[in-house]
Amino acid sequence: MTRKLITLGLVATLAAICVPASFAAGESGSAAGAAQADAPETAPDVLVRHVTDEVLDIVRNDKAIQSGDTRRVLELVHERVLPHFNFSRMTMLAVGKDWRGTTPEQQTRLTNAFRSLLVRTYSNALTQYRDQTIDVKPLRAAAGDNRVKVSTEVRQSGAQPIPIDYSLEKTAQGWKVFDVIVAGVSLVTNYRGEFGDRIRAGGIDGLIAAIETRNKTLESRQGGQ
Repeated sequence: MTRKLITLGLVATLAAICVPASFAAGESGSAAGAAQADAPETAPDVLVRHVTDEVLDIVRNDKAIQSGDTRRVLELVHERVLPHFNFSRMTMLAVGKDWRGTTPEQQTRLTNAFRSLLVRTYSNALTQYRDQTIDVKPLRAAAGDNRVKVSTEVRQSGAQPIPIDYSLEKTAQGWKVFDVIVAGVSLVTNYRGEFGDRIRAGGIDGLIAAIETRNKTLESRQGGQ
């Protein structure tokens, strides 16, 4: 259940940080980037609120997603969600103090492997979406804050609301998510204990090998998509 809620909230909320007009018009990367840079900045919670209904409608009505099409799910995640995550920061936080001892090459491999792990682990939960709704709370932040938390609740008939918070930081490329907190549990720090055990047993290279092996297993189960 937690995995499904993380993914549902992730896609519905984070797609709000996309630039829908550029995406729909098929602009080139440079043109879209220029349009985003020139556009007035919108508060993260406003972006979330405006686009949540649209994204949930896509998930709800996409027959391929509803039938469990892994390829379509991955396409949606890659196109609408991944550009708005700071995976380098997420990986650094998940690894913790051992990050300082890694080489640039190890950092790149770790980040790529962790990104793939998160995508492979959580994407398929989208196929289980049915009638949940997401309530986006008003943003509580001061003008000029470069780090904010967007709070939401996932609601489903007959169940207690589940709080999901998104930690975002402002970068030169716009707002980026670096953690997701579900019912008080941080997605990033939830991996820290496991990663620490792997590092103590086999060092950073052992952690990388373990994540890459898990990714291959997940890819095989998902039909090599």
